[in-house]
Amino acid sequence: MQFTAPFNLAEYFLDSNLAAGRAGKVALYVGDEVRTYGRIAERSARLAAALRRAGVRPEERVLLVLPDGFEFAESFFGVLRAGAVFAMVNPLLKQEEYRYYLEYSKARVVIAHASTLPELGPAFEGARLAKTLLAVGASSEFTSYEQALAAEDPESDLARVEATGPDDLAGWLFTSGSTGKPKACVHRHRDFAYSTETYAKKVVGYCESDVTLSVPKLFFGYATGTNLMFPFRVGASAVLFEGRATADELFDQIAAHRPTLLTSVPTMINNMLRSERMEHVDLSSLRVTLSAGEALPSALLREWQERAGVEVLDGIGSAEMFHIYISNHPGDVRPGSLGRAVEGYEARIVDADGAPVPDGEPGRLAVRGGSTAICYWGDRDKTVATFAGEWCTSADIFRRDGDGYYYYEGRADDLLKCAGLWVSPAEIEDALLAHAAVAEVCVVGHEEGDGLVKPLAFVVPRAGHTPGPALADELKAHLKSRLAPHKYPRWFRWCEELPKNDRGKVARMQLKASLASGAGATT
Repeated sequence: MQFTAPFNLAEYFLDSNLAAGRAGKVALYVGDEVRTYGRIAERSARLAAALRRAGVRPEERVLLVLPDGFEFAESFFGVLRAGAVFAMVNPLLKQEEYRYYLEYSKARVVIAHASTLPELGPAFEGARLAKTLLAVGASSEFTSYEQALAAEDPESDLARVEATGPDDLAGWLFTSGSTGKPKACVHRHRDFAYSTETYAKKVVGYCESDVTLSVPKLFFGYATGTNLMFPFRVGASAVLFEGRATADELFDQIAAHRPTLLTSVPTMINNMLRSERMEHVDLSSLRVTLSAGEALPSALLREWQERAGVEVLDGIGSAEMFHIYISNHPGDVRPGSLGRAVEGYEARIVDADGAPVPDGEPGRLAVRGGSTAICYWGDRDKTVATFAGEWCTSADIFRRDGDGYYYYEGRADDLLKCAGLWVSPAEIEDALLAHAAVAEVCVVGHEEGDGLVKPLAFVVPRAGHTPGPALADELKAHLKSRLAPHKYPRWFRWCEELPKNDRGKVARMQLKASLASGAGATT
């Protein structure tokens, strides 16, 4: 797949809609307000001019600290238009976390919502390199985003599209930081276009008539793709909302905007299924649901497809590869699996030395394709360990069956060795979720003084089920027909909810830490 210079993602995703006659089409819905492609293009051009006036040069970072809304889309494309590099972070962080991102990114300009300033403001004031903060919303301390845009001419030379090439730097995607500080995967313009042409168009089949809605927020690359870049490439419309994603919020947005494509995560699929509103909601507008971010238990997939009447395309992607490279396909969904390699990508399972292992055996997942990041910024050792030529090797453990379908086994440091055999927490979790009493579950390794690691299950019971020894015995009996004896959880810890990180994943390390502290009751 060839992308030739000049090539700029602002033209590829946004300006191409003007050339196709869609300037007046609704690109974004935010509550009762709409914004057309023409209006977003004009305001992103004004922002590009404002960034250049502030001294931003090509390939310099601009830090976006914004909730989902019109300004996020304008800023995203304005940064690209100016030839700069976007770096997106959660607008709900604390001061020390913002300080880390400012120092690490060396961003000279920050675009942030006023609601973030109590935490971000002090970090910005103490930053060594950051010079300008454009504040969206009321702020007496920093430059007004609206005033900065109003001062610029969208037709001026400052507002031009930078003549970047496909290999120029375009964006940073941060890792989740589950094993340390988040690191930036550095991507080129071509990387984002490649995933769009392969996964978005050939697997999901995005089209102009689609209306998209996402559970994850736009600062997360999974959603930046599915709910901004991909729909914009084909002239579709996206629904954005600022607040926290809840089952009720999702049901309200579906009723108001009738989306055709829902980007979700397993936790939210489960929450929607457990909601009383699930019995009455009209989901007939949906043609497909996407799932990624963590393993989707087969029981959840089947229940959603039966009750919602729409397929779930579960898949695996990463910040290192930008987006999804292994996925279930329409009409070809295999419950419990992540599907097959997306056309344009190649995947294999390898051992610790990088040698391929036979089908059915677990190992690390190595993948190559046209969207691989060039490095982890400022971390040569991690870059060398992960990126070997064209191949990117995951820290996660997978297996592939004889038909070419891939299955997630867990992170290498999450796998348990019980009775001398490797055990996947995901397999135990999937089996427990098939029981009517289990709403959520997370399995970790635990030992109580004898040095022998055994499975422990954190369980959120469904309404009407009482936690305690009787339920633990019922769950163990349920597992006897599904798992080998060494895989049974030896302990159950009951929870009202499981902690989640900002990507919607269960915070497994936090649960492990709670075991060390002795918090909570165990059966």
